[in-house]
Amino acid sequence: MKEIGTIARHTISVIVDNEAGVLARVTGLFSGRGYNIESLTVAEVDHTGTRSRITVVTSGTRMVIEQIKAQLDRLVPVHKVADLTIDGTFVSRDMALVKVSGSGEKRVEALRIADTFRARTVDASVNSFIFELTGSTEKIDAFVELMADLGLVEVARTGAVALSRGPSGL
Repeated sequence: MKEIGTIARHTISVIVDNEAGVLARVTGLFSGRGYNIESLTVAEVDHTGTRSRITVVTSGTRMVIEQIKAQLDRLVPVHKVADLTIDGTFVSRDMALVKVSGSGEKRVEALRIADTFRARTVDASVNSFIFELTGSTEKIDAFVELMADLGLVEVARTGAVALSRGPSGL
């Protein structure tokens, strides 16, 4: 376990009722107490449409993270809160769409790098590509950095989505 004063990044998964205003209450909890959200994703997770999973990536000391989890757990529409970072191993992925414009050698190099990163070309024109890339935050950051010199136009990214490893769930 890290020291109490050490700031660390945590991925927190929250199962909530899928109803209007829940996301606002969760984000309000963070903003009202001055906690930063580095990444946020939310989507329906059951076939009946009654539950959603909110995945929040945030940083803080152990004490701050414990406060965040306790306060999330007290919100009425929350069913389960898990800090995937300390509860065991987990799988986390981000997704990005990356538009690159260029011609000649830069175009060829962009395609070569995309292949190396296992990025899919989802749109292509004579002057540009849109690549789809999934992986860790660091992998996507590295890809975007390499594309910057090759004609990077814009980037759209999701936040992290994550699940704990093993047979049990939240």
